[in-house]
Amino acid sequence: MNKTVDILLTNIGQLLLMEKLDSPKKGNEMQQLSYLENAALGITGNEISFIGTIEEAKEIKTNYLIDCEGKIVSPGLVDPHTHVVFGGSREHELALKQQGVPYLEILKQGGGILSTVRATREISEEDLYKKAKFHLDRMLSYGITTVEGKSGYGLDKETELKQLRVLKKLNQRHEMDIVSTFLGAHAIPANYKENPDAFLDEMLAMLPQIKEENLATYVDIFCETGVFTVEQSKRFMLAAKDAGFDVKIHADEIDSLGGTELAGEVKAISAEHLVGASDRGIKALAEAGTIAVLLPGTTFYLGKEKYARARTMIEEGVAVTISTDFNPGSCVTENIQMIMSLAALKLKMTPEEIWNAVTINAAHAIGKEDEAGYLALGGNADVVIWDAPNYKYIPYHYGVNHANTVIKNGKVVFERVKRVEQISSP
Repeated sequence: MNKTVDILLTNIGQLLLMEKLDSPKKGNEMQQLSYLENAALGITGNEISFIGTIEEAKEIKTNYLIDCEGKIVSPGLVDPHTHVVFGGSREHELALKQQGVPYLEILKQGGGILSTVRATREISEEDLYKKAKFHLDRMLSYGITTVEGKSGYGLDKETELKQLRVLKKLNQRHEMDIVSTFLGAHAIPANYKENPDAFLDEMLAMLPQIKEENLATYVDIFCETGVFTVEQSKRFMLAAKDAGFDVKIHADEIDSLGGTELAGEVKAISAEHLVGASDRGIKALAEAGTIAVLLPGTTFYLGKEKYARARTMIEEGVAVTISTDFNPGSCVTENIQMIMSLAALKLKMTPEEIWNAVTINAAHAIGKEDEAGYLALGGNADVVIWDAPNYKYIPYHYGVNHANTVIKNGKVVFERVKRVEQISSP
């Protein structure tokens, strides 16, 4: 073999591949994990140009060699549900949570989402960009290379557009790939409390401009007690589909209202949270092919005992993924590795299911299945080297950052310990 690559990773203990698929993994498929042992991987430009054994790699020439020392290597992780663009913070609400004050009560008092809305309206676009970039940089250090970001902290035209424009700029300038979702229907602002349908109309009126400026791929709505009803959510989602958008839904996070059933009925690309999803709703997701995006970090942070029924969903044939739900009120973490541990401990998912959930299934949940969540010849060179001896170790050893080196589009963008050795040109 006479081949030259830009970067060569060798002495890989386990190389997790996660094959590229036309549809997300469901049921028993989620238990299947594709990997090679004693492997090597080559990168040329921004693509994977070699996958093989350590012995085969000895024939390959490179200018940059990374000795992985038996560590595991995986595709860059995909986080399919975040609220990364927001103003302010809400640490003052922690004491209320400790006292057992329900989130919906905090919301009634002007806290929760509405508190962040005020801060996001007041912050400049430049400062909003800087703040979001800080959080994205931290996500990147945890091995996330593709992320979804939602608006929803404006609840008015000006601020919602500001959030979406920040997301668009970040996608253009940041190392990470960012998929934008318009979540204008995230809460009911105080001046529309008596007429939420008029507020939904105002949000729907923004869709032509959002489409024209290419500011969002998806449209989302929060279907929950005290926010939007199933009927309102259905009207909103169908109107968004008519406007040319795929739709998502925050469904049954706290109460079982029927939002999960609605997600299946309108064939949403994903339904998210789903703690209160009914048996009927879970079956509706499976029949529609709607992906379940589960957020165990939110349940943990809110101090709830009931978690989404991941095992039932997988057994019923629902494609499941997990996410940080990074936001300032109900899940304040960029650490998706911690979420992987919670998926094992609280959702009872196996290591194999968890790895599929944060790679190929998550990519499908945000329409990035052709670009992210797998490693294959000719595919994008989004790669993570982990300080772990095998793939089961990461969800097992919780609360720390196992990412050693993160490569995005063929460039090293994060290095905990410098491992790249420059080789003299032949």
